[in-house]
Amino acid sequence: MKSFSQFLTESTAVQQATRMGLQGDGHGGWYDNKGEFIAKTVQGKLKFYNKRQRTPGQDPPQTEQEKNLSQGSYEQQPAAPPEEQAPVEGEIPPEQQEQPPLPVQSPDLAAGPPPVPKTRGTLTIGFGRFNPPHAGHGQLMDIAADSAQAEMDNDPELESDYIIVPSRTHDPGKKDPLEADGKVEALRNLFPDHSSKIVNDPANRTIFDVLKKAHNDGYTNVRIVAGDDRVKQFDKLSQNYNGQLYDFENMEVVSSGAREDDSEGMSGYSASRMRLAAVEGDFKTFYKQLHKEVDSVDEFGEPIPEVDPETGEPLVDENGEPIFVKELVPITGRKDAKEYFSAVRAAMGVDDIKEFWNTWEIAPKCDAETLREMYLDGEIFRVGKLVEDVNTGLRGRIIRRGTSYLICVTEDDIMFKSWVKDLTEVTKVSGVPADQRLVGTDALRKYAQSMVPGQSWGLQFINKYKSKK
Repeated sequence: MKSFSQFLTESTAVQQATRMGLQGDGHGGWYDNKGEFIAKTVQGKLKFYNKRQRTPGQDPPQTEQEKNLSQGSYEQQPAAPPEEQAPVEGEIPPEQQEQPPLPVQSPDLAAGPPPVPKTRGTLTIGFGRFNPPHAGHGQLMDIAADSAQAEMDNDPELESDYIIVPSRTHDPGKKDPLEADGKVEALRNLFPDHSSKIVNDPANRTIFDVLKKAHNDGYTNVRIVAGDDRVKQFDKLSQNYNGQLYDFENMEVVSSGAREDDSEGMSGYSASRMRLAAVEGDFKTFYKQLHKEVDSVDEFGEPIPEVDPETGEPLVDENGEPIFVKELVPITGRKDAKEYFSAVRAAMGVDDIKEFWNTWEIAPKCDAETLREMYLDGEIFRVGKLVEDVNTGLRGRIIRRGTSYLICVTEDDIMFKSWVKDLTEVTKVSGVPADQRLVGTDALRKYAQSMVPGQSWGLQFINKYKSKK
């Protein structure tokens, strides 16, 4: 609950913004009558931004449709992650601020999860895009396996386990060229030690599907292993719906390791680089990311410690553990790697796209500037478009365009926020899910409706929460 002093300071900012004729979005942002971002509430006061500023503080200009869709709706939405801008000195980080309760958005959420006896321990989940898989994904799997083993060692009487679940997202020729079956096959070939734990189930389309099944299977706790840059997203999303879609005593998200896009080692591996290499016919770069780091050993088989070049003293990490010299070794043979390379190229339709492909569509991390320009100019991700988050598998209609993020709502009335780089527009049907094919069923109707541009299920959600004038 907010303190009385918090209420007073927030009221002061609101009063000031009201006198100026500004429209709030419900999470501290203020806009003029043209839909331009003007100010933000910081410590109870309005912080104003340059009118022409686009980064880091200003949203793209809003069309009349966008303003009508978003106006008055944000009061009912869950708190959004912070924008990509430097924190203000003295400001409380968003993750430490008190969050408003989530609204009940659908009968399914209101009903809550089914009561299930909790007979198992902890399920560790590695949910990812893996498109295409590279050696860095093996690190995620190893962490998941080690985590599950630690749980079993801690409490042998409770069954704990781990699973690796590739998302079902498929975007032929662009960011997600491999279908789910192709990703699973590649993962099992590259990482045979984890083969039995790699799940290929069409029902696991989103992270919520996986969590609901874990609940129904009787697991008491869950642990999600995700890339370092996705930990906050998974943590916030999963925690928000604990008790509504599923029920666990403890939920946590752990990092599979820090990423450095410019690094030459495993921390710099990315599926974006692999897709770009596939399109450009660069097998050398592609194959490089099918190598893993191992400790170099001396003639006696002992790891070689790294030493300070000036003092000759052994180097240690922040925990005081010795640092060893690393070397890269392939996780698959060159012949198999070339077959894998050809398969990715075929999935991307290289022969068809080589004359007009865009880097920002295939590897957004490698051309973030163009992606942002296309977004700010309104060329992509317009309000009402159906999009899918490539990390979580959530699919929904866009209801709000932010600086570099989008607010979307699924047909089940679940809201989610995603960065532009993590979304893909759904433009065509690659196949009806097996559980949604029965003619005459509501499931088939909903699925078909969701694939038709301009459908209203996301917009209807907004209308339920519009302020009355």
